[in-house]
Amino acid sequence: MNKIPVIDLFAGPGGLGEGFSSYVNELGDHPFKLVLSIEKDCFAYQTLRLRSFLREFDENTPPEYYRCLRGELHWDELFELFPEKASRASDIAWMAELGVTKHREVDQRIKNAIHDSATWILMGGPPCQAYSIVGRSRMARIWEEKPEEKEKDRRHFLYREYLRIIKKHKPPVFVMENVRGILSSQISDGRIFDLIIDDLHNLGYRLYSFVKHSGEETGINNPEDFIIRCEKYGIPQARHRVIIFGVSKRVKAAPKVLAPQPETIRLNSVIGDLPKIRSGLSKITDTIDSWIAALRKFNSEAMFDLDTSIKREIDEQLNGIPRTFGRGGEYVESTCSGPEFERGWFHDPQLKGVCNHSSRGHIIADLHRYLFASCFAKVMKRSPRLSDFPKHLLPKHQNVTEGIQGKFADRFRVQLADAPATTITSHISKDGHYFIHPDPSQCRSLTVREAARIQTFPDNYLFVGPRTSQYTQVGNAVPPLLAKRLAGKVYELLEDANLTGL
Repeated sequence: MNKIPVIDLFAGPGGLGEGFSSYVNELGDHPFKLVLSIEKDCFAYQTLRLRSFLREFDENTPPEYYRCLRGELHWDELFELFPEKASRASDIAWMAELGVTKHREVDQRIKNAIHDSATWILMGGPPCQAYSIVGRSRMARIWEEKPEEKEKDRRHFLYREYLRIIKKHKPPVFVMENVRGILSSQISDGRIFDLIIDDLHNLGYRLYSFVKHSGEETGINNPEDFIIRCEKYGIPQARHRVIIFGVSKRVKAAPKVLAPQPETIRLNSVIGDLPKIRSGLSKITDTIDSWIAALRKFNSEAMFDLDTSIKREIDEQLNGIPRTFGRGGEYVESTCSGPEFERGWFHDPQLKGVCNHSSRGHIIADLHRYLFASCFAKVMKRSPRLSDFPKHLLPKHQNVTEGIQGKFADRFRVQLADAPATTITSHISKDGHYFIHPDPSQCRSLTVREAARIQTFPDNYLFVGPRTSQYTQVGNAVPPLLAKRLAGKVYELLEDANLTGL
């Protein structure tokens, strides 16, 4: 069948593209074809290119691809074995910086990718740092000292490049994604989101929510209608994102909304099958013996005012520290059969292991905080706040008093085994304090693969680059399983408008 071209701007590692590429219609066909992914980061681009290469094989993945995932073959060597498919993958994944790369070059790549197709999809979202609430607080000091810098901050206006492409190429539909903070971000002309809405209307598009007011344009009076709360739609994390479904006024149909799922997804049903690994020690020699010795320096006697059940859990963990855990690696051989949740989506039996599953090293003080926090969460069924920590475990930071009183009170956050995870963000690349594993025996933060599972990337989706970059890629992505469900609503609209035959 002829496939509907999809173009992904600001693609990151490709969460949106993976979801649309994976969507299967009622006839069992994959109606969408990702034809162009544009991303400026070199490691995210390499991740995109490798995934685009895999899609060239449809369902017939060659064994050499798994050798690459297991670290037995570099992807450059893999590409040399299949030069035609590698060439097509390089045409699809393009490393370029929108807003900097010449418009003429961008427009030509888009034109070449969609050919003469009248039906195609544009999707993506501009980088979110300037829109995120945390990002704005970080830049507040700069903007207060130099107000003109806020007006010049290019990240605020990258959406205009997205709008320029819409105006130039006139896609029948588009999907525009961003962080929730965009709804409150302001410049001197007013709220940025209001400007975006006005611009999109002026370009001739009706704007819909994927989750509110089926068949009616929405969000004009209440922009929060555009927020998708992922945990309500079968995604194992409380990720809240603004996603606009834009439909050209030329398209004579209106979309239907996503149906919420009756139950939320437990974290343990998503990561519980992965190989158990221990954390490491930073700044001192790391061996299993030194790791155990460091843990056993934990002073439970100093926690005289602590609930006895928590003390008992800590003591049990210290007395039963396993000696069999390694620290994982970029590939870990394993016989795991996949998670309870969506096993068919995640698990690839030909992989015979797990990728991107190595632990970080921590200083001994943080190791003790992780042990306390995970034991506390196991017993109390909630993550501790700083006010719950024994005084000798509190970090020696100037703002710790503010934290206890409310600001950053959850500085050390345990992801609860029986609840959806909190939002996986790019901050996970900085440290693991907000992403502590619920199993006290492992005493660590989440690995890249665990974060990727929570973000619903399949296990055979390899993240390329240093581990810090891998974390950033995962944290910035749209969950592919959510994108797959969005793709279903886009396809239904195109069917209703008789636009799926190209």
